[in-house]
Amino acid sequence: MLNTYFRVIVGVMVLLSVVLTVYVSQYWMWFTIFIGVNLIQSAFTKWCLLETILQKLGIKKEGASC
Repeated sequence: MLNTYFRVIVGVMVLLSVVLTVYVSQYWMWFTIFIGVNLIQSAFTKWCLLETILQKLGIKKEGASC
């Protein structure tokens, strides 16, 4: 379940940042870049802040026993 929430939230953030870049200011592109860099960083470190936040909100990882 955690993976589903993660993908939906990141997808919405990317789409929102693209829309804001087109209609508000080109500086919103930095938000898109931040998301991409964070995804690359989490691939190497196996740690992501969004995952930690979702777990603290009570979202369980796939395969959890309860």
